[in-house]
Amino acid sequence: MTESKKKTTKKEVVVKEEEGVKPVKKARIVKETKEKLIEEALEEVILPEEETEVKAKAPIMAEEAVEVAEVAEEPKAEEKKPKKSKKEEAVAESTASNEEFDWDSYESEELKSTPKYKDYEAMYDETLSTVAVDEVVQGTVIQMTSREVVINIGYKSEGVVSLNEFRYNPNLKVGDTVEVYVESQEDKKGQLLLSHKKARAINSWDRVNASLEKDEIITGYIKCRTKGGMIVDVFGIEAFLPGSQIDVKPIRDYDVFVGKTMEFKVVKINQEFKNVVVSHKALIEAELEQQKKEIIAKLEKGQVLEGTVKNITSYGVFIDLGGVDGLIHITDLSWGRVNHPEEIVKLDQKLNVVILDFDDDKKRIALGLKQLTPHPWDSVDPDMKIGDKVKGRVVVMADYGAFVEIAAGVEGLIHVSEMSWSQHLRSAQEFMKVSDEVEAVILTLDRTERKMSLGIKQLKPDPWQNIDDKYTVGSKHMAKVRNFTNFGVFVEIEEGVDGLIHISDLSWTKKIKHPAEFTAIDAEIEVVVLEIDKENRRLSLGHKQLEENPWDVFEGLFTVDSVHEGTVMEVFDKGAVVALPYGVEGFATPKHLVREDGTMAKVDEKLMFKVIEFNKSAKKIIVSHSRTFEDEKKAAEAPAKKAEGETPKKSARKTKPNLEKTTLGDITQLAALKEEMEEKENKASKK
Repeated sequence: MTESKKKTTKKEVVVKEEEGVKPVKKARIVKETKEKLIEEALEEVILPEEETEVKAKAPIMAEEAVEVAEVAEEPKAEEKKPKKSKKEEAVAESTASNEEFDWDSYESEELKSTPKYKDYEAMYDETLSTVAVDEVVQGTVIQMTSREVVINIGYKSEGVVSLNEFRYNPNLKVGDTVEVYVESQEDKKGQLLLSHKKARAINSWDRVNASLEKDEIITGYIKCRTKGGMIVDVFGIEAFLPGSQIDVKPIRDYDVFVGKTMEFKVVKINQEFKNVVVSHKALIEAELEQQKKEIIAKLEKGQVLEGTVKNITSYGVFIDLGGVDGLIHITDLSWGRVNHPEEIVKLDQKLNVVILDFDDDKKRIALGLKQLTPHPWDSVDPDMKIGDKVKGRVVVMADYGAFVEIAAGVEGLIHVSEMSWSQHLRSAQEFMKVSDEVEAVILTLDRTERKMSLGIKQLKPDPWQNIDDKYTVGSKHMAKVRNFTNFGVFVEIEEGVDGLIHISDLSWTKKIKHPAEFTAIDAEIEVVVLEIDKENRRLSLGHKQLEENPWDVFEGLFTVDSVHEGTVMEVFDKGAVVALPYGVEGFATPKHLVREDGTMAKVDEKLMFKVIEFNKSAKKIIVSHSRTFEDEKKAAEAPAKKAEGETPKKSARKTKPNLEKTTLGDITQLAALKEEMEEKENKASKK
């Protein structure tokens, strides 16, 4: 024999009766045992009443014999060998000679001569079904554990299937018939391998397609959640259940459906990608559609129905009326103010609603809840009148005012203009906020229109009632700058009492182009009351009037032809602004800015200027630098002309007094004026 023939396979059972005996295959032992049992059974005398019992026990005896043969131990050499039958001697003889025993050619004359040989052989073969690998067969559940299901398919051994493969069928019990797929007749342990999942998968697509064509109701097991819906096990196929197809009502918690077995309808199949879409909603829509038609046919305005809160949004509540949805707008939930519908209703709450309106197709139904209760205005105190004081709670704030609820569903508006006697434009949020408890006075009351206006400034006396006594003309007061305009400054002396300082009344000496150059918003400024307009609630105020008019003094100080030192502040095309002593500004035209050397004066340059014009009413001083040296030159040329025979007497008489007045003047008077101006300037700076 070759080396490969000497090797023993895993399915061989080694039986050694003495040293050097070759192994015998398991199949030979099984067949040998089978023949032996049949032979012994035929040799015995079988009574008619015992024949049935023997037929039933024959397969069991055969299987027991096989088990004994598989675990047979090697007999010891020194033990006494039992007497062998003719068949056993033939087997041993064949084994010893290293030749395979041919059971098909082996014939026992003794067995064949027995009449019932073929009957018993057929009876034994019928007890074992022929099972092919990769075949789907029917099996019966004979036992169940917490993890496994034992299934009998009529084979010599039972198969075991994991209980997880039956998750879709939680009602599985012993005795149920199921389909299984034969993976292997024997594994390493001799166990029959079956799979229920694969059996379902083989026929699943045919069943799914048939369900879609016939519009059948199928059962599926919800395995887990996924984006947009659930994964459902249908016939072993993972189908998709959209979230919108779970129920007719919106689903708030998808997790409660995981692990449940439900009925579905196949609504779509993608053969290319093997995708299946199922729906549970489709099962109940037909019934709801019928209910919906019945409800819509009976709808009438003003009808009161019972419904269930289906969904809550920021703008209203959707009510399920038994297959028909209606909307209660947030304004129809309560007579009072509602910030969010969740303050009034809750999900799945049952309540009565009234039908307010619906479209021609009755697809949009407007419902109301507050209409089931009387309007709060109907219960308002009939004795309430204008001028009464009421208390309430601020429920809504707006830039133009605040809404105050004095009773449930009864509100009044306090306009921002009625919050303060002040005339300045302000926001209502500066006076109050939502939830504030306030007291107000009723200004208007319209029970027909159910409107009311309130005011809180009326709780204080009007400051303009005694304005003449409190703010007389010429009285001085401190005020707060509130606003600027191009023509002046608006100030507030007290709440409700405002006044205007014209830009010309800010300073005696400075030329102010805009009030912002002189003061700032919210700054304190002292004012003098110049005029009162009680009818229009206006005050004319001044600031420069706090001091005497310095132009009365300037009139004697800055006389025509007087010379003063000045500084060029700004230069324009039409001239320049010159800063003179005591804070006075003068103006010089371009021809009066020419220096003696013919050049023009520059900014910040200090030069001597002669006053050539003084206008007290217009507060204007015209000065000239060129006139200072031109007049001196003319004065020096006068004697020379006189010597030449000219007689400029008239001119000399006119110039001399002016020159003396300009260069010298009344020293005593100038000193007194200067001292007086310095003293006033010091007082003003201290203030």
